[in-house]
Amino acid sequence: MDKREVTGLGAHRSTQLSAIAYNHSIGTDCNENEVAKSGGAAESFSVACPQTEMEALQSHSLLSFSSNISKINVLGNPSIPSIKLKQRTEIVSLGMLAPRKFMQKKKKVEVFKDAADEAEQKRWRKLMNEIDEAGSAVSILRNQRAKGQALPKDLVLGTLMRFKQLKKWNLVSEILEWLRCQHWWDFKEMDFLMLITAYGKLGDFNKAGRVLGYMNKHGYPPSVISHTALMEAYGRARQYNKAEAIFRRMQTSGPAPSPITYQIILKTFVEADKYKEAEAVFETLLNDESSFKPDQKMFHMMIYMHKKAGNYEQARMLFTKMSDRGIPQSTVTYNSLMSFETNYKEVSKIYDQMQRAGVRPDVVSYALLISAYGKARREDEALAVFEEMLDAGVRPTRKAYNILLDAFAVSGMVEEARKVFKSMRRDKCTPDLVSYTTMLSAYVNASDMEGAEKFFKRLKQDGYEPNVVTYGTLLKGYAKVNDLEKMMKVYDDMRLQGLEVNQTIFTTIMDAHGKNTDFGSAAIWYKEMESSGLVPDQKAKNILLSLAKSAEEQEEANQLVGNIASHFTERRKSGVSEQSDDDNDDYYDSGDEENGDESFVSFDGPINLERIDTSDVDEEDDRVEARDLLSVKQNELVC
Repeated sequence: MDKREVTGLGAHRSTQLSAIAYNHSIGTDCNENEVAKSGGAAESFSVACPQTEMEALQSHSLLSFSSNISKINVLGNPSIPSIKLKQRTEIVSLGMLAPRKFMQKKKKVEVFKDAADEAEQKRWRKLMNEIDEAGSAVSILRNQRAKGQALPKDLVLGTLMRFKQLKKWNLVSEILEWLRCQHWWDFKEMDFLMLITAYGKLGDFNKAGRVLGYMNKHGYPPSVISHTALMEAYGRARQYNKAEAIFRRMQTSGPAPSPITYQIILKTFVEADKYKEAEAVFETLLNDESSFKPDQKMFHMMIYMHKKAGNYEQARMLFTKMSDRGIPQSTVTYNSLMSFETNYKEVSKIYDQMQRAGVRPDVVSYALLISAYGKARREDEALAVFEEMLDAGVRPTRKAYNILLDAFAVSGMVEEARKVFKSMRRDKCTPDLVSYTTMLSAYVNASDMEGAEKFFKRLKQDGYEPNVVTYGTLLKGYAKVNDLEKMMKVYDDMRLQGLEVNQTIFTTIMDAHGKNTDFGSAAIWYKEMESSGLVPDQKAKNILLSLAKSAEEQEEANQLVGNIASHFTERRKSGVSEQSDDDNDDYYDSGDEENGDESFVSFDGPINLERIDTSDVDEEDDRVEARDLLSVKQNELVC
């Protein structure tokens, strides 16, 4: 049996382990007990070990990782029991994803001052619901106003502030523009500033500039808020040079930039890939002569910049500099560092460091860790992390569930994937198309095409329209079991739905035909890929070359992929003149060798996690939220 160190596994219950690694052993000093199969996704087990060993387990959090994770000795105890499993594809657990009390829907108990207060609160909530349903605020507010009477000021301000908190800037601007024309509302400087801020957030620099003109006409002096809003409007509209021009003018002529101004200009520079300009502004703030120092959000933006540029070492140096300068490191800071890493060991080290610093992980932290374990095919740890997240009272999002689902689906662990899928509905995280496609891939990776067919029908019965990733997953399954007839039927159905075929689907079909000793069909599909406007990547080229067996097929494959240089070499060895091949010069493609294997399409599953973008620096946020945790590229089938 192979032995691998288990990182991140402790005990979150006193008498049981939440998840035990398949094909693992933990230590070697205790007797091994074979696990008895009990049916279903969850199986029970018993472990015979001394009481001291259980105490050692209980004294650690499930995710209290050791930084020295290359050691097999878990939690510093050499006598951790070893667990022997009969099959690699079995995850053993007691109460896998058992429901937690905090996940159960509770009826809210509201307390009102009196009957009048209760009536007022219910009226306001009804108003908000009507605006939300209508998608417009003015028509609803106009109906609330009695003839010839003004709306209560508290009602208007409460509505504005609520939409501001929700970042529904289109409604904020709509209400303020309406109020500006109402005789019963005294439109003051603060109203103008909120209106120009709303347009800044929307990236509407034309309207922001118009509001600035109104302010000048009414005698309001230029302010840092109005200029910052106009600068942000240009930045969000990708008018980066104009945004920079406003910032430079503020530096020289005033009004002097505020910390919010610096946050936004740094974000603008990073989005525009103006890394040198961002670095220069940040270094200026680090100097002792600066009136104020970089805050947490500015450090976060610069860490994100270095991540975007691929300068991971610089990002780590900034992380250290935050500590040296006394800047508090938040969950977002650690999440940013975790998002850099692809190795689960490195991710777990950062997570361990976050725990030691007393920073509480959020759902993004757990999702990053689960993803790292899932990609490493360590489903046991991925499940253990998810269980610990639930035990910590952190409510999982749909994306977090999809990540765990993918961890099992990649290895074709259908029963475990089904358990996760069912838990989503139970916990009010309604599965989306990504969830269904990922569950479909579990059947495909298990070569259970009968189950895949049934689930594909269920997907459509549940009201979802399969996309190119969904069809591609099913198509890959038929290719895997060498059923070319059904594979081509899926392809035809997909085209009938008007879906554009992507490169991975062409490569899959080409490979399937080639493996059936039909190189001619494989070459035809390679040409079809090119005629569809897709540039074959290195994976497609390598597959075509590997399918060619005879000398004629190898020659054709070399011509198709552009390997004319090696082709000429072979012809020179055989005494054939290079001059006769002048017509083949078009096959040269100098860019292919540069791409190398890095251009390969991933075949790990339908979930494709993008790196976390922690660049949000809106001033009303207390922290930078990670965005796009689980984004699936619709134009790329990941099988």
